[in-house]
Amino acid sequence: MDVVVIDTPQLGDRSYLVHDGVVALVIDPQRDTDRVEQAAADAGVRITHVAETHLHNDYLTGGLVLARSQHAVYLVNAADEVQFERQPVADGEAILVGSLRVKAVATPGHTHTHLSYIVTAGEEQAVFSGGSLLYGSVGRTDLVSADDTVALTHDQYASARRLVEEAACEAALYPTHGFGSFCSSGPSTGASASTVAEQIEANHALTDPDEEHFVQELIANLTAYPSYYAHMSPANTQGPGPAELILPESLDPGELSRRLDDDEWVVDLRNRVAFASTHLEGTVSFEYGDGSNFTTYLGWIMPWDNKLTLVGAREDVENAIRDLSRIGIDSPGTAIGTDPASLASRAVVTSYPRVDWQGMLAGRPGEETILDVRRTDEYDAAHLPGAVNIPLHELLTRIGEVPAGRLWVHCGSGYRAGIAASLLQRGGKEPVHIDALFADAASAGVDLIKG
Repeated sequence: MDVVVIDTPQLGDRSYLVHDGVVALVIDPQRDTDRVEQAAADAGVRITHVAETHLHNDYLTGGLVLARSQHAVYLVNAADEVQFERQPVADGEAILVGSLRVKAVATPGHTHTHLSYIVTAGEEQAVFSGGSLLYGSVGRTDLVSADDTVALTHDQYASARRLVEEAACEAALYPTHGFGSFCSSGPSTGASASTVAEQIEANHALTDPDEEHFVQELIANLTAYPSYYAHMSPANTQGPGPAELILPESLDPGELSRRLDDDEWVVDLRNRVAFASTHLEGTVSFEYGDGSNFTTYLGWIMPWDNKLTLVGAREDVENAIRDLSRIGIDSPGTAIGTDPASLASRAVVTSYPRVDWQGMLAGRPGEETILDVRRTDEYDAAHLPGAVNIPLHELLTRIGEVPAGRLWVHCGSGYRAGIAASLLQRGGKEPVHIDALFADAASAGVDLIKG
């Protein structure tokens, strides 16, 4: 048995191509299925089966499209009321994929109908646990319904224990979540590989002997998650179509100006340093960089179904189109270029100050507001005295609460503060972007209140 990992760091997830050298099973494919097809071609194998561990909350699946294009069997839990043809699979059922034996194990917790798959080839075994058992933790249990969270957390505790009982200790463990995805919860380790035996020794779902304590602790440590999650499971129930990855023709300067005049969402992908120094008035800064934060925060903050235009270098725009397709944001407009003044016919170029902690200490009058756009749990752990906390994902809906006057905006790294500064300026406010690591604040001489 060979396992090929198809990593999606932009969303913190992994998909898997599992094969015996001839035929392959794909587990939890992302919507951009060309990566999976290329992995199969590179391995010289034919995809005969595609399986879902659950109806995903953080991305649109490519499972249906991949199964149809490969004429493969599509395995989805029989209990999932989906609106497309699939081969229903149930707890305890075994499927042969070439020389591989694939056993479905019901592991409710992340969702009510979650399945894990134990794949066996001779003496070798691998466990594909989706959003059940992760590296050091488990998938979060509050995405289905607030009313179901307590019961699902109890389920998650039991499922983790059942899964390790069903699998061999030496089995390799391959979760879908836990690599930065907001679908994970608790003290995930950041490991890139693990086994069932290692998790038995280290995973709090398996080491905590008190189920009630585990449930209370996990729920108490759940943090906010992206608002676009609400659209993913319903779309996956319907069966998403193929990703639209073609780069559209760049907008002419007149059309881009019209979109800005109409207050459409025009997103500048350049780095936050360049944006702060010069950008088109009305644009919003979502630095693409390596893409690790881009999709999550744009999907979280932009009002759903708003018309979107991406502005930036060709490579960044192409990558952003792929990334956004994974959460159902298709066919954005594009304006290719990195010189803002040349992209719009009625260009109004503006800027705002950007400083580090020393710059804040030297330049901020004491009465001016410090705006902390980190999550509330981050703020509660430590914050600047007098700082106003409005998490970035709440800023648009709470902008009426933002104090008047100049605003010194910070987050944990500078990334979220850059987005916030651009949103505030777009809303008529006067931001100063503190582009610095919060971890460096104390050493820079900034006073902190610790929770």
